[in-house]
Amino acid sequence: MMSAPLAERLRPRTIDDIVGQRHLLGEGKALRNIILSGELPNLIFYGPSGVGKTTLAGIIAKTTERYFVKLNGTTAGTADIRDVVAKLDTMLAPNGILLYLDEIQYFNKKQQQSLLEYIENGAITLIASTTENPYFYVYNAILSRSTVFEFKTVTPEDVIPAVQRAFDYMADHRHETYRIEDGVTETIARACGGDVRKAMNAVELCVLSAPFESASGTGERRAVTLESAKQLTQKSAMRYDRQGDEHYDILSAYQKSMRGSDANAALHYLARLLEAGDLPSACRRLMVCACEDVGLAFPMIIPIVKAAVDAALMVGLPEALHPLSAAVTLVCHSPKSNSANSAYFKALGDIKSGRGGDIPRHLQNAHYDGEDNPIKGQFYDYPHSYPNGWTKQQYLPDSLKNAVYYEYGDNKNEQAAKEYWDRIKGGT
Repeated sequence: MMSAPLAERLRPRTIDDIVGQRHLLGEGKALRNIILSGELPNLIFYGPSGVGKTTLAGIIAKTTERYFVKLNGTTAGTADIRDVVAKLDTMLAPNGILLYLDEIQYFNKKQQQSLLEYIENGAITLIASTTENPYFYVYNAILSRSTVFEFKTVTPEDVIPAVQRAFDYMADHRHETYRIEDGVTETIARACGGDVRKAMNAVELCVLSAPFESASGTGERRAVTLESAKQLTQKSAMRYDRQGDEHYDILSAYQKSMRGSDANAALHYLARLLEAGDLPSACRRLMVCACEDVGLAFPMIIPIVKAAVDAALMVGLPEALHPLSAAVTLVCHSPKSNSANSAYFKALGDIKSGRGGDIPRHLQNAHYDGEDNPIKGQFYDYPHSYPNGWTKQQYLPDSLKNAVYYEYGDNKNEQAAKEYWDRIKGGT
Protein backbone atom coordinates (compact mmCIF):
# COMPACT_ATOMS: atom_id res chain seq x y z
CA MET A 1 0.00 0.00 0.00
CA MET A 2 1.37 3.39 -0.96
CA SER A 3 2.10 5.74 1.93
CA ALA A 4 0.56 9.20 2.03
CA PRO A 5 2.66 12.12 0.77
CA LEU A 6 4.97 13.62 3.35
CA ALA A 7 2.95 16.86 3.41
CA GLU A 8 -0.11 14.86 4.46
CA ARG A 9 1.76 12.87 7.10
CA LEU A 10 3.14 16.08 8.62
CA ARG A 11 -0.11 18.03 8.40
CA PRO A 12 -0.41 20.21 11.55
CA ARG A 13 -2.77 19.01 14.26
CA THR A 14 -3.19 22.23 16.24
CA ILE A 15 -3.44 25.95 15.48
CA ASP A 16 0.06 26.54 16.82
CA ASP A 17 1.50 23.90 14.48
CA ILE A 18 0.44 25.83 11.36
CA VAL A 19 3.33 27.45 9.55
CA GLY A 20 2.94 31.22 9.14
CA GLN A 21 -0.39 33.11 9.19
CA ARG A 22 0.48 34.77 12.50
CA HIS A 23 -1.57 37.78 11.39
CA LEU A 24 -4.63 35.53 11.67
CA LEU A 25 -3.67 32.88 14.21
CA GLY A 26 -1.24 34.57 16.57
CA GLU A 27 -2.16 35.16 20.19
CA GLY A 28 -5.02 37.63 20.43
CA LYS A 29 -5.71 37.69 16.68
CA ALA A 30 -9.31 37.73 15.47
CA LEU A 31 -9.53 34.37 13.71
CA ARG A 32 -7.82 32.51 16.56
CA ASN A 33 -10.22 34.05 19.07
CA ILE A 34 -13.22 33.13 16.91
CA ILE A 35 -12.09 29.50 16.67
CA LEU A 36 -11.45 29.20 20.40
CA SER A 37 -14.80 30.79 21.26
CA GLY A 38 -16.67 27.73 19.96
CA GLU A 39 -19.18 29.98 18.18
CA LEU A 40 -18.21 29.52 14.58
CA PRO A 41 -19.55 31.80 11.81
CA ASN A 42 -19.39 31.04 8.11
CA LEU A 43 -15.90 31.76 6.85
CA ILE A 44 -14.13 32.29 3.52
CA PHE A 45 -10.40 31.63 3.35
CA TYR A 46 -8.73 33.49 0.49
CA GLY A 47 -5.10 32.96 -0.47
CA PRO A 48 -2.58 30.96 -2.50
CA SER A 49 -2.35 27.20 -2.34
CA GLY A 50 -0.23 25.40 0.23
CA VAL A 51 -0.49 28.00 3.00
CA GLY A 52 -2.75 26.15 5.46
CA LYS A 53 -6.35 26.83 4.45
CA THR A 54 -7.43 23.18 4.31
CA THR A 55 -5.36 22.27 7.35
CA LEU A 56 -6.94 24.99 9.44
CA ALA A 57 -10.45 23.94 8.39
CA GLY A 58 -9.76 20.42 9.71
CA ILE A 59 -8.36 21.79 12.96
CA ILE A 60 -11.43 23.99 13.40
CA ALA A 61 -13.73 21.00 12.93
CA LYS A 62 -11.82 19.08 15.59
CA THR A 63 -11.67 22.04 17.96
CA THR A 64 -15.40 22.76 17.68
CA GLU A 65 -16.39 19.06 17.59
CA ARG A 66 -18.25 19.41 14.30
CA TYR A 67 -18.75 16.66 11.75
CA PHE A 68 -16.27 17.54 9.01
CA VAL A 69 -17.20 17.15 5.35
CA LYS A 70 -14.80 18.22 2.62
CA LEU A 71 -15.90 18.92 -0.95
CA ASN A 72 -13.99 20.32 -3.88
CA GLY A 73 -15.65 22.82 -6.21
CA THR A 74 -13.99 21.28 -9.25
CA THR A 75 -15.73 17.91 -8.81
CA ALA A 76 -18.69 18.38 -6.44
CA GLY A 77 -22.24 19.38 -7.39
CA THR A 78 -25.68 19.97 -5.90
CA ALA A 79 -26.14 16.22 -5.37
CA ASP A 80 -23.14 16.26 -3.04
CA ILE A 81 -24.71 19.13 -1.11
CA ARG A 82 -27.89 17.06 -0.70
CA ASP A 83 -25.81 14.16 0.61
CA VAL A 84 -24.26 16.47 3.19
CA VAL A 85 -27.67 17.72 4.29
CA ALA A 86 -28.87 14.13 4.69
CA LYS A 87 -26.38 13.69 7.53
CA LEU A 88 -28.03 16.42 9.58
CA ASP A 89 -29.70 15.34 12.83
CA THR A 90 -28.04 11.94 12.68
CA MET A 91 -25.66 10.29 15.09
CA LEU A 92 -22.85 11.23 12.68
CA ALA A 93 -23.36 14.95 13.25
CA PRO A 94 -24.77 15.61 16.73
CA ASN A 95 -23.08 19.04 16.89
CA GLY A 96 -23.82 20.04 13.33
CA ILE A 97 -21.83 19.86 10.14
CA LEU A 98 -18.80 21.85 9.15
CA LEU A 99 -18.67 21.86 5.35
CA TYR A 100 -15.32 22.74 3.87
CA LEU A 101 -15.79 23.70 0.23
CA ASP A 102 -12.41 23.98 -1.44
CA GLU A 103 -12.10 26.03 -4.66
CA ILE A 104 -15.58 27.54 -4.28
CA GLN A 105 -14.90 29.71 -7.35
CA TYR A 106 -15.68 26.67 -9.51
CA PHE A 107 -19.22 26.43 -8.10
CA ASN A 108 -21.67 28.28 -10.35
CA LYS A 109 -24.28 30.66 -8.99
CA LYS A 110 -27.01 28.01 -8.81
CA GLN A 111 -24.76 25.61 -6.93
CA GLN A 112 -23.74 28.32 -4.48
CA GLN A 113 -27.40 29.28 -4.00
CA SER A 114 -28.18 25.69 -2.99
CA LEU A 115 -26.10 26.27 0.15
CA LEU A 116 -27.93 29.39 1.28
CA GLU A 117 -30.91 27.81 3.03
CA TYR A 118 -28.69 25.61 5.17
CA ILE A 119 -26.05 28.14 6.13
CA GLU A 120 -28.78 30.71 6.88
CA ASN A 121 -30.55 28.50 9.42
CA GLY A 122 -27.28 27.31 10.92
CA ALA A 123 -27.71 23.67 9.94
CA ILE A 124 -24.40 23.82 8.10
CA THR A 125 -21.42 25.96 8.94
CA LEU A 126 -19.55 26.76 5.76
CA ILE A 127 -15.84 27.29 5.38
CA ALA A 128 -15.09 28.02 1.74
CA SER A 129 -11.61 28.47 0.35
CA THR A 130 -10.47 30.07 -2.88
CA THR A 131 -7.25 31.09 -4.54
CA GLU A 132 -9.10 33.84 -6.41
CA ASN A 133 -10.53 37.10 -5.15
CA PRO A 134 -13.81 36.06 -3.45
CA TYR A 135 -15.43 39.41 -4.23
CA PHE A 136 -15.26 38.46 -7.91
CA TYR A 137 -16.14 34.77 -7.71
CA VAL A 138 -18.36 34.16 -4.69
CA TYR A 139 -22.11 34.80 -4.84
CA ASN A 140 -23.00 38.02 -3.01
CA ALA A 141 -25.58 36.35 -0.78
CA ILE A 142 -22.92 33.96 0.54
CA LEU A 143 -20.39 36.76 0.93
CA SER A 144 -22.85 38.78 3.01
CA ARG A 145 -23.28 35.83 5.37
CA SER A 146 -19.57 35.08 5.71
CA THR A 147 -16.39 36.63 7.04
CA VAL A 148 -13.42 36.74 4.66
CA PHE A 149 -9.90 36.09 5.96
CA GLU A 150 -6.91 36.48 3.66
CA PHE A 151 -4.07 34.00 3.98
CA LYS A 152 -0.61 35.23 3.03
CA THR A 153 2.29 33.53 1.28
CA VAL A 154 4.48 31.96 3.95
CA THR A 155 7.92 33.53 4.34
CA PRO A 156 11.10 31.45 3.95
CA GLU A 157 11.93 32.18 7.59
CA ASP A 158 8.66 30.52 8.65
CA VAL A 159 9.25 27.54 6.36
CA ILE A 160 12.77 26.71 7.59
CA PRO A 161 11.65 25.05 10.87
CA ALA A 162 9.05 23.00 8.93
CA VAL A 163 11.75 21.79 6.52
CA GLN A 164 13.97 20.80 9.42
CA ARG A 165 11.10 18.87 11.04
CA ALA A 166 10.45 17.12 7.73
CA PHE A 167 14.05 15.88 7.50
CA ASP A 168 13.87 14.70 11.12
CA TYR A 169 10.62 12.88 10.43
CA MET A 170 12.01 11.18 7.33
CA ALA A 171 15.11 10.03 9.21
CA ASP A 172 13.03 8.61 12.04
CA HIS A 173 10.37 7.06 9.80
CA ARG A 174 12.89 5.44 7.43
CA HIS A 175 15.40 4.57 10.16
CA GLU A 176 18.15 6.38 8.30
CA THR A 177 20.72 9.05 9.01
CA TYR A 178 21.44 12.00 6.74
CA ARG A 179 24.32 14.33 6.05
CA ILE A 180 22.64 17.53 4.98
CA GLU A 181 24.95 20.07 3.39
CA ASP A 182 24.89 23.66 4.58
CA GLY A 183 22.31 25.70 2.73
CA VAL A 184 19.98 22.83 1.79
CA THR A 185 17.29 23.74 4.31
CA GLU A 186 17.39 27.42 3.39
CA THR A 187 17.35 26.64 -0.35
CA ILE A 188 14.22 24.51 -0.04
CA ALA A 189 12.54 27.12 2.17
CA ARG A 190 13.23 29.89 -0.35
CA ALA A 191 12.45 27.88 -3.46
CA CYS A 192 9.03 26.66 -2.37
CA GLY A 193 7.56 30.09 -3.12
CA GLY A 194 5.66 30.22 0.16
CA ASP A 195 3.94 26.88 -0.47
CA VAL A 196 4.65 24.62 2.51
CA ARG A 197 3.30 21.60 0.66
CA LYS A 198 5.92 22.13 -2.06
CA ALA A 199 8.61 22.36 0.60
CA MET A 200 7.56 19.03 2.09
CA ASN A 201 7.55 17.42 -1.35
CA ALA A 202 11.04 18.79 -1.98
CA VAL A 203 12.34 17.29 1.27
CA GLU A 204 10.93 13.91 0.32
CA LEU A 205 12.50 14.07 -3.16
CA CYS A 206 15.85 15.15 -1.74
CA VAL A 207 15.88 12.17 0.60
CA LEU A 208 14.74 9.63 -1.99
CA SER A 209 17.30 10.82 -4.54
CA ALA A 210 20.21 11.11 -2.08
CA PRO A 211 22.95 8.48 -2.56
CA PHE A 212 24.38 6.51 0.31
CA GLU A 213 27.89 7.18 1.54
CA SER A 214 30.07 5.59 4.16
CA ALA A 215 30.25 7.28 7.53
CA SER A 216 32.82 6.27 10.11
CA GLY A 217 31.25 4.67 13.16
CA THR A 218 27.68 4.88 11.87
CA GLY A 219 27.70 2.75 8.74
CA GLU A 220 25.96 4.22 5.70
CA ARG A 221 24.09 7.49 5.54
CA ARG A 222 22.40 9.48 2.81
CA ALA A 223 24.13 12.59 1.51
CA VAL A 224 21.68 15.41 0.75
CA THR A 225 23.65 17.92 -1.30
CA LEU A 226 23.02 21.57 -2.02
CA GLU A 227 23.33 20.94 -5.74
CA SER A 228 20.63 18.26 -5.56
CA ALA A 229 18.33 20.56 -3.61
CA LYS A 230 18.78 23.30 -6.21
CA GLN A 231 18.03 20.92 -9.07
CA LEU A 232 14.91 19.53 -7.42
CA THR A 233 13.49 22.95 -6.52
CA GLN A 234 14.57 25.12 -9.46
CA LYS A 235 10.98 25.54 -10.72
CA SER A 236 9.21 25.27 -7.38
CA ALA A 237 9.22 28.95 -6.49
CA MET A 238 7.02 29.90 -9.42
CA ARG A 239 3.45 30.84 -8.55
CA TYR A 240 1.70 31.56 -11.80
CA ASP A 241 -1.74 30.94 -13.22
CA ARG A 242 -2.53 32.72 -16.47
CA GLN A 243 -6.19 32.96 -15.48
CA GLY A 244 -5.68 33.87 -11.84
CA ASP A 245 -5.00 36.91 -9.69
CA GLU A 246 -1.27 36.21 -9.62
CA HIS A 247 -1.11 36.62 -13.40
CA TYR A 248 -2.62 40.09 -13.30
CA ASP A 249 -0.66 41.10 -10.20
CA ILE A 250 2.64 40.31 -11.92
CA LEU A 251 1.62 42.11 -15.10
CA SER A 252 0.48 45.14 -13.11
CA ALA A 253 3.74 45.24 -11.14
CA TYR A 254 5.74 44.80 -14.37
CA GLN A 255 4.12 47.76 -16.11
CA LYS A 256 4.05 49.99 -13.03
CA SER A 257 7.75 49.34 -12.45
CA MET A 258 8.54 50.46 -16.00
CA ARG A 259 6.29 53.48 -15.60
CA GLY A 260 8.04 54.27 -12.33
CA SER A 261 11.47 54.02 -14.03
CA ASP A 262 12.68 51.20 -11.75
CA ALA A 263 14.70 48.92 -14.03
CA ASN A 264 15.59 46.50 -11.23
CA ALA A 265 11.96 45.81 -10.38
CA ALA A 266 10.84 45.70 -14.02
CA LEU A 267 13.53 43.14 -14.89
CA HIS A 268 12.52 41.08 -11.86
CA TYR A 269 8.93 40.85 -13.05
CA LEU A 270 10.05 40.25 -16.63
CA ALA A 271 12.08 37.29 -15.39
CA ARG A 272 9.04 35.90 -13.58
CA LEU A 273 6.94 36.19 -16.71
CA LEU A 274 9.51 34.55 -18.96
CA GLU A 275 10.29 31.81 -16.44
CA ALA A 276 6.58 30.99 -16.46
CA GLY A 277 6.67 30.88 -20.26
CA ASP A 278 4.36 33.87 -20.68
CA LEU A 279 6.18 35.56 -23.55
CA PRO A 280 3.03 37.10 -25.14
CA SER A 281 2.04 38.97 -21.98
CA ALA A 282 5.58 40.24 -21.43
CA CYS A 283 5.70 41.59 -24.99
CA ARG A 284 2.24 43.11 -24.93
CA ARG A 285 2.73 45.04 -21.69
CA LEU A 286 6.15 46.27 -22.82
CA MET A 287 4.68 47.59 -26.06
CA VAL A 288 1.81 49.26 -24.19
CA CYS A 289 4.22 50.90 -21.77
CA ALA A 290 6.38 52.32 -24.54
CA CYS A 291 3.34 53.95 -26.13
CA GLU A 292 1.40 54.91 -23.02
CA ASP A 293 4.08 55.90 -20.52
CA VAL A 294 7.06 57.08 -22.59
CA GLY A 295 4.97 58.37 -25.46
CA LEU A 296 5.85 61.78 -26.86
CA ALA A 297 8.76 62.26 -24.49
CA PHE A 298 10.72 59.87 -26.73
CA PRO A 299 8.45 58.85 -29.63
CA MET A 300 11.19 56.86 -31.41
CA ILE A 301 11.01 54.34 -28.60
CA ILE A 302 7.86 52.89 -30.16
CA PRO A 303 9.53 51.44 -33.29
CA ILE A 304 12.56 50.46 -31.19
CA VAL A 305 10.46 48.46 -28.74
CA LYS A 306 8.37 47.07 -31.59
CA ALA A 307 11.59 45.74 -33.18
CA ALA A 308 12.62 44.18 -29.86
CA VAL A 309 9.22 42.55 -29.45
CA ASP A 310 9.32 41.21 -33.02
CA ALA A 311 12.78 39.78 -32.37
CA ALA A 312 11.64 38.17 -29.11
CA LEU A 313 8.66 36.53 -30.75
CA MET A 314 10.83 35.37 -33.65
CA VAL A 315 13.54 33.69 -31.56
CA GLY A 316 11.21 32.51 -28.79
CA LEU A 317 12.21 31.42 -25.29
CA PRO A 318 14.70 31.43 -23.74
CA GLU A 319 16.59 33.70 -26.17
CA ALA A 320 13.74 36.25 -26.09
CA LEU A 321 15.18 37.49 -22.83
CA HIS A 322 17.95 39.33 -24.73
CA PRO A 323 15.88 41.82 -26.78
CA LEU A 324 13.24 42.12 -24.04
CA SER A 325 15.63 42.85 -21.20
CA ALA A 326 17.28 45.56 -23.30
CA ALA A 327 13.92 47.07 -24.26
CA VAL A 328 12.59 46.99 -20.70
CA THR A 329 15.72 48.73 -19.43
CA LEU A 330 15.42 51.36 -22.18
CA VAL A 331 11.77 52.05 -21.29
CA CYS A 332 12.70 52.43 -17.63
CA HIS A 333 15.47 54.90 -18.36
CA SER A 334 13.51 56.94 -20.90
CA PRO A 335 11.70 60.20 -20.02
CA LYS A 336 7.99 59.74 -19.45
CA SER A 337 4.94 61.54 -20.80
CA ASN A 338 1.27 60.61 -20.88
CA SER A 339 0.21 63.88 -22.48
CA ALA A 340 -1.20 62.20 -25.60
CA ASN A 341 -3.19 59.67 -23.55
CA SER A 342 -4.56 62.38 -21.30
CA ALA A 343 -5.62 64.40 -24.34
CA TYR A 344 -7.35 61.37 -25.84
CA PHE A 345 -9.39 60.70 -22.71
CA LYS A 346 -10.43 64.34 -22.51
CA ALA A 347 -11.70 64.11 -26.08
CA LEU A 348 -13.41 60.81 -25.28
CA GLY A 349 -15.14 62.45 -22.33
CA ASP A 350 -16.74 65.01 -24.63
CA ILE A 351 -17.88 62.28 -27.02
CA LYS A 352 -19.41 60.18 -24.23
CA SER A 353 -21.20 63.20 -22.85
CA GLY A 354 -22.83 63.81 -26.24
CA ARG A 355 -20.76 66.83 -27.18
CA GLY A 356 -20.12 66.06 -30.82
CA GLY A 357 -21.71 68.04 -33.60
CA ASP A 358 -21.47 68.18 -37.35
CA ILE A 359 -18.09 67.97 -38.98
CA PRO A 360 -17.20 71.39 -40.42
CA ARG A 361 -18.16 71.69 -44.07
CA HIS A 362 -14.61 72.40 -45.25
CA LEU A 363 -13.37 69.12 -43.69
CA GLN A 364 -16.00 66.88 -45.17
CA ASN A 365 -15.26 64.57 -48.05
CA ALA A 366 -15.79 66.51 -51.31
CA HIS A 367 -19.20 65.74 -52.75
CA TYR A 368 -21.98 67.33 -54.82
CA ASP A 369 -23.63 70.42 -53.37
CA GLY A 370 -27.41 70.16 -53.47
CA GLU A 371 -29.63 72.96 -54.77
CA ASP A 372 -30.62 73.68 -51.17
CA ASN A 373 -27.06 74.71 -50.33
CA PRO A 374 -26.84 78.45 -50.98
CA ILE A 375 -23.03 78.52 -50.72
CA LYS A 376 -21.40 76.18 -53.18
CA GLY A 377 -17.92 74.75 -52.66
CA GLN A 378 -15.96 73.17 -49.83
CA PHE A 379 -13.53 76.04 -49.07
CA TYR A 380 -10.88 73.82 -47.51
CA ASP A 381 -7.49 75.51 -47.10
CA TYR A 382 -4.72 73.08 -48.05
CA PRO A 383 -2.01 73.68 -45.39
CA HIS A 384 0.91 72.82 -47.68
CA SER A 385 -0.03 75.74 -49.87
CA TYR A 386 0.98 78.11 -47.06
CA PRO A 387 4.32 79.01 -45.47
CA ASN A 388 5.58 76.38 -43.00
CA GLY A 389 2.76 74.06 -44.06
CA TRP A 390 0.19 75.65 -41.77
CA THR A 391 -2.77 77.99 -41.95
CA LYS A 392 -5.39 78.79 -39.39
CA GLN A 393 -8.78 77.16 -39.88
CA GLN A 394 -11.37 75.43 -37.71
CA TYR A 395 -11.14 71.66 -37.38
CA LEU A 396 -13.41 70.86 -34.43
CA PRO A 397 -17.22 70.96 -34.68
CA ASP A 398 -18.77 74.34 -33.83
CA SER A 399 -19.89 73.15 -30.39
CA LEU A 400 -16.30 72.29 -29.46
CA LYS A 401 -14.32 74.78 -31.52
CA ASN A 402 -12.49 76.20 -28.49
CA ALA A 403 -11.85 72.88 -26.75
CA VAL A 404 -8.26 72.15 -25.67
CA TYR A 405 -7.36 68.52 -25.05
CA TYR A 406 -3.63 68.27 -25.59
CA GLU A 407 -1.20 70.08 -23.30
CA TYR A 408 2.51 69.86 -23.94
CA GLY A 409 4.49 67.78 -21.48
CA ASP A 410 7.43 69.34 -19.69
CA ASN A 411 9.98 67.01 -21.31
CA LYS A 412 12.60 68.17 -23.78
CA ASN A 413 10.96 66.70 -26.86
CA GLU A 414 7.49 68.17 -26.32
CA GLN A 415 8.85 71.52 -25.20
CA ALA A 416 10.83 71.73 -28.44
CA ALA A 417 7.64 71.00 -30.38
CA LYS A 418 5.81 73.65 -28.35
CA GLU A 419 8.47 76.25 -29.10
CA TYR A 420 8.28 75.43 -32.81
CA TRP A 421 4.51 75.66 -33.08
CA ASP A 422 4.29 78.76 -30.91
CA ARG A 423 6.60 80.39 -33.37
CA ILE A 424 4.75 79.11 -36.46
CA LYS A 425 1.27 79.80 -35.14
CA GLY A 426 2.21 83.08 -33.55
CA GLY A 427 0.85 82.05 -30.16
CA THR A 428 -2.60 81.20 -31.49
